Amino acid sequence: MNLRSVPQSAVDHMLMPNLTVQQLEYLVAAADSTTHAEAAASLGVSASALSQGLAELARRTGLTIFEKDGRSQKIRPQAEPIVEHARRVLASTADLARYIHRTRTGTAGLVRVGMIDAAAVDHFAGALHAIRHDRPDIDLHLTVGPSAGLFASLEQGRLDIVVGVRPDAPIPSVVWNDLMTEELRIYAPPGAATTDPARWGPWVTFPEGSHSRKLIATSLRRAGASFDVVAESHQPEVLREMVKLGLGWTVLPAVQAERAPGELIPASSEPVAHRVLVVAWRDSAVTPEAAVTLREALTSSTSN
Repeated sequence: MNLRSVPQSAVDHMLMPNLTVQQLEYLVAAADSTTHAEAAASLGVSASALSQGLAELARRTGLTIFEKDGRSQKIRPQAEPIVEHARRVLASTADLARYIHRTRTGTAGLVRVGMIDAAAVDHFAGALHAIRHDRPDIDLHLTVGPSAGLFASLEQGRLDIVVGVRPDAPIPSVVWNDLMTEELRIYAPPGAATTDPARWGPWVTFPEGSHSRKLIATSLRRAGASFDVVAESHQPEVLREMVKLGLGWTVLPAVQAERAPGELIPASSEPVAHRVLVVAWRDSAVTPEAAVTLREALTSSTSN
């Protein structure tokens, strides 16, 4: 057959491996587990069923998916795009399943929301309360955590909406709108404040991998300060207490650091950086109406 004479859509169909959702589910579970036995247990299937499904997936793709890593197996680099595709397919399939259920039952259903602590406690608590009051048909499930983990859960279909610090790079199948900008200010232990950046620190701050930490580190170094970290915590309240105990300096959103009681006093009149909070969601053709309603409510609450 001369493929040049065949329409591109037909060529794509001939080249497309006939993979099942179950095989993709097996692949993601195996990628996220140390052993295939652990992956099988997480799905509630037998180890032999999982192994057979993965073997059939490898046969249909024509690729070796796993390689030995001591006693366990890990995804080969050439198979990583398949795993990421599988995550997106499973997330979209779950979206479709929830859409079908809502359509059949005539209910708004569950909306799984992830927020960083400042968003959930300080900025959007009123909007969440209003949604619960005005739309009792919407079942809101709230997860509070660091931005990086929330965005990973969103991409993998475990959350429907995320409010977090704007990522510094695109995320496959995820889109977002800016909501607001927060000032990040420097806070020093009692009696240690100085305007000389060379004397700032050491620092107590967010853990490695935090979007805010990357922003803070870049901004401090740009200002001429070193960034020697002596303690870490995802919780701003813990960082506040560390500063009060004299363990180090910190950089936090003013709304969290200066909350009474026990508020901190900024060491400078100007913020050292700004971070942008966004509302993010998966780019899906079956986005639930309830999720759209919540997104609009969050956006409206920042424009009033």
